[in-house]
Amino acid sequence: MAAVTRTRWFAVVTDLALAGAAVVDVVVLLPEWTPFEVALAAIAVLGLLVRRRLPWVAFALVLPGLVVDAMTIAAPIALYSVAVRERRLPPLVAAGAVTFACFLLPDWQLPELDYLAPSLLYALLYAATPIALGALVRTRRELSDRVADLSAAREAERRRDEQDVLRRERARLSREMHDVVSHQVSLIAVQAGALQVSSPDPAARTAAGVIRSLAVRTLDELRQMVGVLRAEGAPTGGDKPQPTLDDLPRLVADSGLPAELVTDVTDDLAPPLQRAVYRTIQEGLTNARKHAPGAAVRVSVRTSTTTIDVVVENDPPTGAALILPSGGAGLRGLRERAELLGGRLTAAGGPDGAFRLAVSLPRRTPES
Repeated sequence: MAAVTRTRWFAVVTDLALAGAAVVDVVVLLPEWTPFEVALAAIAVLGLLVRRRLPWVAFALVLPGLVVDAMTIAAPIALYSVAVRERRLPPLVAAGAVTFACFLLPDWQLPELDYLAPSLLYALLYAATPIALGALVRTRRELSDRVADLSAAREAERRRDEQDVLRRERARLSREMHDVVSHQVSLIAVQAGALQVSSPDPAARTAAGVIRSLAVRTLDELRQMVGVLRAEGAPTGGDKPQPTLDDLPRLVADSGLPAELVTDVTDDLAPPLQRAVYRTIQEGLTNARKHAPGAAVRVSVRTSTTTIDVVVENDPPTGAALILPSGGAGLRGLRERAELLGGRLTAAGGPDGAFRLAVSLPRRTPES
């Protein structure tokens, strides 16, 4: 706001200074004034005061004073203002021609023959210089505006890129939070529930109940947080953490389930494929703990020349299913991961509680 005010005041002071210069020009050129010449000079000075808003009007008001040779400063100032505002070439050429003629023929009289060539040159410079300066200023302003627009566009693009990076990072975090944290917390809840049922110590059962309650609450809050992050982000495959096929035996052993692992996969697969296999088995074991406690689980990872097939299936549960928070983000994340790698996911459950999760992935991926 302060900058705009300073600019306006500068424009006002400049216009008053130019009008004052025009008055001085009249005093110098007209030592003996006639009422007619004074009137033309006054009209020209008033024209200079409106040159910013009405440049063509200002130009028309200063021409009579130039014709009668009453002033020479006002006309090029008005012509400059016209050139600053006018983009069309024909009107500028016409204004320059009129100025040239009025300067060359003061009082409608031809210059003497001996002074004709210098007079033509002076008249040409008198008319062409303001037009050239005005066009230069106009072009500079247009270039400045374009540079400002380009800078604004680049800044907007930079902000969009930052938002895209942020959304991808949020999606990666949501996936890893679900795959890693929820897996461990659900395991805590299962073990605490088992301890609560089997421990003969009342204090231990109470502590186990508290632990299980806190784990359930943590899972619920984690599910809500994952939902928020996924709403803000876009599906993507994160790089950290990076579990490998070597971690599968420990994953199955620590699941707390009667699970069997059968695999013929070597560890020469691309990292994205290894992570996809690991996350599929992890999600299958987590679902079995939640919905089929006590059921036997079979995990198999088979390979062929073109595909990798991962299957996690469980028998009907032998006990009541645990009531743990679940938002369905796990299977959605697995399906997205499989599709990104060019594979497919199928999941089907039976009325007796048995469930089968299968993922088929191509051995070759864009990253392999």
